[in-house]
Amino acid sequence: MRRIILTVLLAGAVGAALTAFVAPKPGPERTTTAAPIDHATYDRLLKKYVNDKGLVNYKAWKNDQQELNQYLDQLSKNPPATGWSKPEQMAYWINAYNAYTIKLILNHYPVQSIKDIGSKIKIPFVTTPWAAEFFRIGGKKMSLDDIEHGTLRKKYDDPRIHFALVCASISCPRLRPEAYTADKLDRQLDDQGRDFLNNPSKNKVGKESAQLSKYFDWYKGDWNLNGQSVTKWVNKYSTTKLGDNANISYLGYNWNLNEQ
Repeated sequence: MRRIILTVLLAGAVGAALTAFVAPKPGPERTTTAAPIDHATYDRLLKKYVNDKGLVNYKAWKNDQQELNQYLDQLSKNPPATGWSKPEQMAYWINAYNAYTIKLILNHYPVQSIKDIGSKIKIPFVTTPWAAEFFRIGGKKMSLDDIEHGTLRKKYDDPRIHFALVCASISCPRLRPEAYTADKLDRQLDDQGRDFLNNPSKNKVGKESAQLSKYFDWYKGDWNLNGQSVTKWVNKYSTTKLGDNANISYLGYNWNLNEQ
C-alpha cells in the first residue's frame, strides 16, 4: 500500500511539474513593412555604462534609467516586421535580450548574482529569472527564455548568438559596449567569438586539451548543427588550435554579477 501511495504521489508531483512548465514562446512578428528601429540610444548608454572589459556600472545606471526605459518602450512597441532582413531581426532580438537583462538587474539592484532573482513560486522549471515574464513585446508577455530559446535559437540557426547574449555574469561573454546593428552584425558576432575564445578566464585552449566554457557543453546540440562541432567552432576563433583528439573538459561557471 505504501508503495502504491508513493507511486501516486510521485506521479502527481511529476505531472504538476510538467503542467507548470511552459515551453519558451517565439517572439511576435508584425505583418507590415515598418522600418527597423534605431538602436542609437541603447548604443550611447552602453558606451556610457559599460567598460572595455564588458563590466557594467549598475550603481550609476540605477539612478539614470529614463533613456533605457524609453528604448525598452520602443522595443516593446515595435517587434520585427516580416519585411525586416535576417540581420535586422537578429540585431533586434540580441539587443532586446541584453537590454532587458540589464533592466532586470537594475530592478533588483543591488544583487550579487542574477540567480539571486528567483520566483516566489517554487515550481520546477519556472523558478529562474530567465523564465519570468516581466516585459511585453508587441503586446505579448515575454521572458528572457522566450527571446533566447523560443526565438533566436529556434528561428535563426546561428550558434554565434551564444557569444552575444549576456546573462549579467562574470563567465558570460563580454557585454559589448555598443549596440548590435544589421550592417555590422556578422562582424560583431565573429569579433565576439574571437574575444570569448581567446579570453583565458572563459576558455583555456591548448593543442592537446582544453577547458572550455560551459556554453560548449550546455548548447552542444547547437554547435554540432550543419556538420559543425565544438572543436570546429573553437578552432574558427581561437588562436591556439585544438587537435582532432584533444581532451575537452569544462570550466565551472562564475555567476557573480558582471559589475564594475
